Amino acid sequence: MDADTVVGTELRGLRRRRPEVAGTVLAGTDGLLISSDLPSTDATHLAALAAASFGLGHRMADTARQGEFRESVVRTTAGCVVTYPAGRTALLTLVTVSAADDLEALHEEARAVARRAGSVLDIRGGGIGATAVPDAYAPLAVRTPMATLPAQLRRSSRPTWRRPPI
Repeated sequence: MDADTVVGTELRGLRRRRPEVAGTVLAGTDGLLISSDLPSTDATHLAALAAASFGLGHRMADTARQGEFRESVVRTTAGCVVTYPAGRTALLTLVTVSAADDLEALHEEARAVARRAGSVLDIRGGGIGATAVPDAYAPLAVRTPMATLPAQLRRSSRPTWRRPPI
């Protein structure tokens, strides 16, 4: 059984068991859409927003040193949007139609689905286009995209700005 089939089965099973889940989005931590059962424009935007939410939540958890990031919850008047890490390079986002009466039970079940789907995606490897989250305490050159540019593009030998004459 291939990774797409396993992940699809997991997401369909979660929707079947939890009727309050109106939609699911599986995205890379880089914001690229992997799989979804929402309309494509909504899914693409939600994938990008989930990555931003995850980045912020991951950084807050690291800064506060209160353990690993578990989920990000946005409560609205019509329901919730919850994002969970799924493996090293993916995120599972759920859209619920109403505020779940038992949000903790939903968290437990969704975390299990995210864990299983994430392990399948991790085994599949880099084919999803996502990159692993860098260590927040790594040297700046490791966690900064600029470090990946060739040296000649990072600094030019001539200054690009000059002070205007007074």
